[in-house]
Amino acid sequence: MLDYIIVGSGLAGISFAEIALKNNKSILVIDDKSQISSRVAGGLYNPVILKRFSEVWKAEEQLVLMEDFYSTIEAKLEAKVNFKLPILRKFFSIEEQNNWFAASDKPLLAPFLSTKLIFKKYFGIDSPFDYGEVLHTGYVDTSLLLDKYQAYLMENKLLLQESFQHDTLVVSDDHVEYKDIKAKHIIFAEGFGLHANPFFQDLPLDGTKGELFIIKAPELDLDVIVNTSVFILPLGNHLFKVGATYNWKDKTDEPTEEGKTELVERIQEIINCDFEIVSHFGGVRPTVKDRRPIIGTNDKYSSLHLLNGLGTRGVMLGPAMAKDLFDYIENNKPLDPTIDIQRFYKKRK
Repeated sequence: MLDYIIVGSGLAGISFAEIALKNNKSILVIDDKSQISSRVAGGLYNPVILKRFSEVWKAEEQLVLMEDFYSTIEAKLEAKVNFKLPILRKFFSIEEQNNWFAASDKPLLAPFLSTKLIFKKYFGIDSPFDYGEVLHTGYVDTSLLLDKYQAYLMENKLLLQESFQHDTLVVSDDHVEYKDIKAKHIIFAEGFGLHANPFFQDLPLDGTKGELFIIKAPELDLDVIVNTSVFILPLGNHLFKVGATYNWKDKTDEPTEEGKTELVERIQEIINCDFEIVSHFGGVRPTVKDRRPIIGTNDKYSSLHLLNGLGTRGVMLGPAMAKDLFDYIENNKPLDPTIDIQRFYKKRK
């Protein structure tokens, strides 16, 4: 009997898979690659919510876990996936500069916001009010990470590439059976696909669609990530990833003309050189209205568990939330009430 079946091999699924394997647990991952939000994500990690100048929830703890997690994965996969790059916030006024310095005085933000203005001029961007630098930032190449990790799982016969058939799952008191596979536990890490899961579909998981570009801008000289109303991330060879939009109504992965127009307008607010759109992506992020993940165990079946709701910060949240869920299942370590699925179950009783 396996220890774990894991449904989904996005950032949540591979995070749990890696932690389970590290603890000598037997696993099988089942995925049909239908949920693409992890693959097309921006992949940025940033401990500060720049729109509101507030600290990302448990940012310091997540950064420590994330650093160890991706270092271990890079060694295992023999591939570079974690790229440390400064994130610069372009200022549009003196008032924005003042807001930045006020925020940098806050104890929770002081470790992450530099108090030194960045005066460097990048060709292709006007910056009369300079930049502020966010510390401990970078990005994970999520597409490469998932490709390499899924290949690793395949090589070790730990990945079953098919759509999970929820109606064939047989749940017993101390295990589950899926077709001819038995396991002590099953972890559902399906992202927005949760809505097709009869065991958890009544949870308030929302979907926020995001669209991104890959653009080519030969004249844009940029070796950092610039973040304003969108981010501009250098990929090399004059290519840049740009995103992202937020659409709370459209629940499809298809790129739209509306999203394209919005991104083009925002790019033109930041750069003053020519660019061409090389690729246009869309994906639905698994988000929750209270901005916290949904982690825990089904209220009826003790062998059914959920790892979801990582939203726009899957790169940072994935390793930390997977560890929390693993410790909860294996070591009876209580979950933080703000992420525990029980916060929704209790409201119904």
